[in-house]
Amino acid sequence: MFSIDRSSNSIKEIPSVSFSELGFRERQHLQEWIANQPSALGEKLLIIQKEFDGFDDTKERLDLLAIDENGYLVVIENKLDDSGRDVVWQSLKYASYCSTLGTSKIVEIYQDYLEQSGDKSSAKEKICGFLGKDNFDEITLNPKRTLRIILVAAHFRKEVTSTALWLLEHQLKLQCFKVTPLRHGDSLYVDFEQIIPLPEAQEYMIGISEKEKEEQAVEERQARRHVLRKEFWTKTLAALEKARVALYSNVSPSKDSWINAGAGMAGISYLMFFGQEGVRVEFTIGRKVEAKNHALFAYLEGKKTKIEDAFGAPLQWRMRDKTGAIGYAKSVNGEGYDRENWPKMIDWLVVHIRKLEDVFSKEIDGMRDLLETQFPKE
Repeated sequence: MFSIDRSSNSIKEIPSVSFSELGFRERQHLQEWIANQPSALGEKLLIIQKEFDGFDDTKERLDLLAIDENGYLVVIENKLDDSGRDVVWQSLKYASYCSTLGTSKIVEIYQDYLEQSGDKSSAKEKICGFLGKDNFDEITLNPKRTLRIILVAAHFRKEVTSTALWLLEHQLKLQCFKVTPLRHGDSLYVDFEQIIPLPEAQEYMIGISEKEKEEQAVEERQARRHVLRKEFWTKTLAALEKARVALYSNVSPSKDSWINAGAGMAGISYLMFFGQEGVRVEFTIGRKVEAKNHALFAYLEGKKTKIEDAFGAPLQWRMRDKTGAIGYAKSVNGEGYDRENWPKMIDWLVVHIRKLEDVFSKEIDGMRDLLETQFPKE
């Protein structure tokens, strides 16, 4: 940073100094500056706690906890003259600890902070004002548990910046701010400069195109879904076994969104589906000869009233070009991939796949007779 001398039409460098030279300390000074003026970090942030230690079985404390304008939690870690080697690991631990915080707990944390500060305001009202909402019920804090991390230090070691850039490449929301104290005569200044991410650093140091980023993100989401689906089907099959539903006794957990079990007739199956929107059970018709599928579907559709009465609910009847499906679906409030929704979804599948088998197993003999009558040579 330079000062301008109008009389000589020149500039003069303002020398930087260290915080330790000036007698400043991390907690008493740098942390307080940011808490009182979070816009120094280049955006609107609402500080909701200092020295937060609300972690089970650990005495660790994070420096500052904030909310951004999207309702995401922001972990802010401050180091004075040197970032140290472990600041990234430390902040990742804090982010993982805070990832489970729900809206009500965050409000409680902020209310405690206000009371500690002598502020008698309502945390809910202040959050509404910050986020520009009239009704607190419209607000979800820490959505999808996507936390951000901001690191602040006068000097960042190479191992820290290298790790930070690698984490950015893998979609972690992380920023590094270099904070520099300056002295000019009797006046003191402090400069906050974001050094990670910079557009140039992202383009040249990460070395990955937007297209590659999108493809990588799709692959990572798919891999996560594969793990979730296999875990879900493992729990579902265990629940079926416990309920003595033998239909899937020889079926293994799958990474796919569906698993099927034979109905005792070639090309005819019972399917269970699992996805973000919910779960579904289906009786499917998929023999190799398209005409047979149409004949079987028409046969069952002729018994629609009887079948739905036995099942206890209207079914979804779909005849595609070559295959048919008769199914029943349940949506979920929230996301199907949220494990908290799984117990109810699995219970629903156990009940309804049993009902589906009870209803359609009675039709298998009639379906065989139909094919023998209409397609005697095959």
